Amino acid sequence: MKIAIVCSHGGHLTQMLYLMDAFKGNDIIVITYDSKRTRELEQKKYLMENIGYNPLKMLSAAILFLRAFREYRPDLIVSNGSEIAIPALYIGKLFAAKSIFIESWARVSNPSLTGRIVYPVADHFLVQWPQLLSKYGKKAVYEGAII
Repeated sequence: MKIAIVCSHGGHLTQMLYLMDAFKGNDIIVITYDSKRTRELEQKKYLMENIGYNPLKMLSAAILFLRAFREYRPDLIVSNGSEIAIPALYIGKLFAAKSIFIESWARVSNPSLTGRIVYPVADHFLVQWPQLLSKYGKKAVYEGAII
């Protein structure tokens, strides 16, 4: 299976790296922001400029995801945010990729903006705190925390 791990380059990346053993035996690519730390990742990677919530950069990122997914053709996209997940999950739908979004561990009682935006398109939506279940719809599931 081809899996695209999509996340920002700070704590989100740290959490996703904790999950790498779960993806062993699959063809994995990490798509994240370009930084000294991410350039040193051992995994196959695609590095991009930090987009924040800037609408023009978000559109630019959507184009980059179109190119990356056309080349890589992921079966599954796994993301825990932050804003990089928005174009990834929406563009991933165009390629019929399944998706898993994991709400940030830092989100204890209030949903993130990214979580609210990707909730409609995520095939599986996980929260890391049980009190977040009531803030999302029936699709949200609590299975514990990554950390």
